[in-house]
Amino acid sequence: MKLAVVLGTRPETIKMSPIIRECERLHLDYFVLHTGQHYSYELDGVFFEQLNLGKPKYNLGIGSGTHAEMTGLMLLGIEHILFEEQPSIVLVEGDTDSALAGALASVKINVKVGHIEAGLRSYNRLMPEEINRVLIDHCSDLLFAPTDKAKATLLSEGIPATSIFVTGNTIVDAVYQNMQLAPKAFDGREYILVTLHRQENVDSKSRFSSILEGVERIAVDYRVVYPIHPRSRKMMAKFGLKAKNIELIDPLDYLRFLQMEKSAKLIMTDSGGLQEEACILGVPCVTLRDNTELPETIEVGANMLAGASPDKIVECAKTMIDKRNTWSHPFGDGKAGERIVNIVKERYE
Repeated sequence: MKLAVVLGTRPETIKMSPIIRECERLHLDYFVLHTGQHYSYELDGVFFEQLNLGKPKYNLGIGSGTHAEMTGLMLLGIEHILFEEQPSIVLVEGDTDSALAGALASVKINVKVGHIEAGLRSYNRLMPEEINRVLIDHCSDLLFAPTDKAKATLLSEGIPATSIFVTGNTIVDAVYQNMQLAPKAFDGREYILVTLHRQENVDSKSRFSSILEGVERIAVDYRVVYPIHPRSRKMMAKFGLKAKNIELIDPLDYLRFLQMEKSAKLIMTDSGGLQEEACILGVPCVTLRDNTELPETIEVGANMLAGASPDKIVECAKTMIDKRNTWSHPFGDGKAGERIVNIVKERYE
């Protein structure tokens, strides 16, 4: 059996790290193919060094572009490597263009596909990620659902039960494993951590400015720190937006950022991964979106949806900021990577 791991972004690297470590531990025949969707050292390259994962065997170096441009170039590059390597199965994670390209390139040449974090739905088809999730799930052979809710979604869409495995989420494994590598806390002062980068938020001047207004109102009473993504900074400049009273800092490497999450009083974000990590770390969260593919975080009381309304953002932040961690996170016991690799071995070895 030969196993291929296809990834291309920072979140995928984090969530695939337990899979890679398990392959190493078992001395499996595997390789990592990086599409280069995230291509700066700060946002990507440093991860492999910090997490002791070794360099990917292949890096397509795709870089930025439209969704069609990136996906098309990835399909060409991935197909060429799959023809050369002939893996038994390709593992993809989540909902990125890299994951979609990895799945599509594989099924077109009859290579099996395993989808990690299958069954998530926001039911917002305006999100490119939502389209990707659905397409990947429906062309995968093995679907690794993080929760029973995700499994139920897949079953409701006609995917056979024999293809679905509830494994927990590898983000739990990653948090547990990587916290041991993380440095000391960000600093001793209390703060709210903000991240904001999704296309539907930062590419709209009215929506971006509305969210910033809500966060600025919170920043009157609390220290707010925003490690700003280069693309978000670019759109702020383009729209002429300011961030009053908000501390804008450069993006952090993953381990420092993980420690910053753990030490925060509250996390306000439009990131799916941060909703999961906040829930796991016991930090209350406010999601700066109108919907989420992670309703479990809301159901256990760890998260609230605020949308883009300044009044709603302030209301949710005040509700959550002093909330005690009384929830149990729903994403598993930190052994998802081990389960996934074992299932793949049993099926294809």
